[in-house]
Amino acid sequence: MEAKLKFIDKNRSEFFATLKQRVDAYFKNNNLSKNANADMVFKTVLFIGGLVSCYCLILFGGFGLWAMFGLALILGACAAFIGFNVCHDAIHGSYSSKKWVNTALGLVFDLIGANAYVWSVSHNTVHHTYTNIPEHDEDLDVAPGLIRLSPHEKLKPMMRFQHYYALPLYGLASLSWVLRKDYKKFFQPAIGQVPMKRDAFNYFRLFFFKFLYYALFIVLPLVLLDITWWQFIIGFVCMHMVEGLVLGLVFQLAHVVEGLDFPEPNYEGNIEEAWAIHQMRTTANFATKSAMANFLCGGLNMQVEHHLFPQICHIHYRAISPIVEQTAREFGVPYHNNETFAGATASHLRMLKKMGKEALLAQKMTTAQAV
Repeated sequence: MEAKLKFIDKNRSEFFATLKQRVDAYFKNNNLSKNANADMVFKTVLFIGGLVSCYCLILFGGFGLWAMFGLALILGACAAFIGFNVCHDAIHGSYSSKKWVNTALGLVFDLIGANAYVWSVSHNTVHHTYTNIPEHDEDLDVAPGLIRLSPHEKLKPMMRFQHYYALPLYGLASLSWVLRKDYKKFFQPAIGQVPMKRDAFNYFRLFFFKFLYYALFIVLPLVLLDITWWQFIIGFVCMHMVEGLVLGLVFQLAHVVEGLDFPEPNYEGNIEEAWAIHQMRTTANFATKSAMANFLCGGLNMQVEHHLFPQICHIHYRAISPIVEQTAREFGVPYHNNETFAGATASHLRMLKKMGKEALLAQKMTTAQAV
């Protein structure tokens, strides 16, 4: 069996130990829990209530086609925001100190079409440990052969256009998740270096909730609504396009923007720096001063804080971010931040162009010079 990649802290950095001490002191001195507060509960009720309301209005509201189409788009956005604001924290175990609360809210993830177990392995364990490391972080494999997100991936001629077609492909992410991706990953021997645990409960959870989702979001609408099959397909696909674009873009703005690293292991298969320093070099924030981004993104616009402290509920990230930034400056550690969502998106598109069109041009020039 291949040896697991390790982080070798040759410099014996005190960055994370100091930072953790300061963050812990913030919560202790202010007598605050690291878990959800009233604001977090409000967001939970709002987004879950919004999804249930839109779903019921589509099925039982008696609206016309265009109104139902608009509600389907809002339904897709609500599903994405539930994923960001509720399930993401719950599956990390940061929503509540009570395990049963996290488990119950994690089941909402299954109800909206994804699989919490597959996500916990691929995201919590693999992505959070091996961030931006090729052949270890499967989040870099968004659309293998179509989108190149790191300089270590193989180039293909069509990738010269990826900065044009990537965003529409991100829109398909949610649809792939519901219909294909979870099954594929579940039946892999491992995700990254983590073996998959396919016991009876995980089999039941995967298939029961997938079938329940198909019944709720495919069978019932076709049975109850006075629409044709092709009208349903348009609404269903567009709902997922909204959900997928929101999910895909927000996650990419954290790790595939200018200034971030895509480190390769050394000849021994290890990364020669502390894990926390690695997170700081491979992760970026965006729009941290935007009230709307902070409310909607569930802390994913503050990925630096999230990657360092995934066990802290995202509702607290805005408060601890100055502590993280100041400590990073003291230790000479990078703290990446794009001021706005638009700026982060532009940076991501420039990275796609660099990894596609510009890389192909450089490859062509190198080949010509060699000849």
